[in-house]
Amino acid sequence: MIENAESRNEGVLRHLAVIMDGNGRWAKKRHLSREIGHRRGAENLRTLCILCRERKIQYLTVYAFSTENWKRSAAEVGALMRLITLFFRKYAEELEQEGIRLQFIGDRTNLPAHVIETIEQAEESSKDRRMLRLIIAFNYGGRREIVEAARSLSLEILAGAIRHDDLTEQMFAQHLYLSDVPDPDLIVRTGGEMRLSNFLLWQAAYAEFYSVDCLWPDFGAAELDAALDDYKRRHRRFGGR
Repeated sequence: MIENAESRNEGVLRHLAVIMDGNGRWAKKRHLSREIGHRRGAENLRTLCILCRERKIQYLTVYAFSTENWKRSAAEVGALMRLITLFFRKYAEELEQEGIRLQFIGDRTNLPAHVIETIEQAEESSKDRRMLRLIIAFNYGGRREIVEAARSLSLEILAGAIRHDDLTEQMFAQHLYLSDVPDPDLIVRTGGEMRLSNFLLWQAAYAEFYSVDCLWPDFGAAELDAALDDYKRRHRRFGGR
């Protein structure tokens, strides 16, 4: 990951991360299926992308599907897998017009073929866009990411490419998914919970955390601006005084 110098020196929010929680509860309150709740949540992601671009946020990382989400019912998991393909089919043209680049982080090895194809096409077709980078954590787990980075570094040490005594935090970070992205400045969680749920564990070391009771499908401009205003009032010390 790159140094967060601009954010540290000027209090600028460059990277927003969002734990999109509450689709199921939103649907239950309205006597709708969980699948409809997830569809409404996907539509709201499109809205958030535009809001972030308008506010000149450069990076938006969202937690879409965790490694623990496989424990949900087969029907719900299947719906989520279909939804990611439907999302990009529906909004591909608009994302292009808005200059939004797509990047996916997470383990792709056990994803359905149609999902992998969608991910690869979305990344390749958007790689030259510069207005906003949308990073979607899909089949992602923070602990797994750290373990995979450690395995990769271990192989380099065994091969003699680096000495174990030379290992630094910066070197380790280069083996994580977001090695070319600044750490998140602010992590927002909708749905009222106060935990990271295995999301960006390494990168969240000095991030500010903001929890809002609003369920994800209802999170809009007013809620985003409230989170950004709260962030601006904070003094980030990064471990200092």
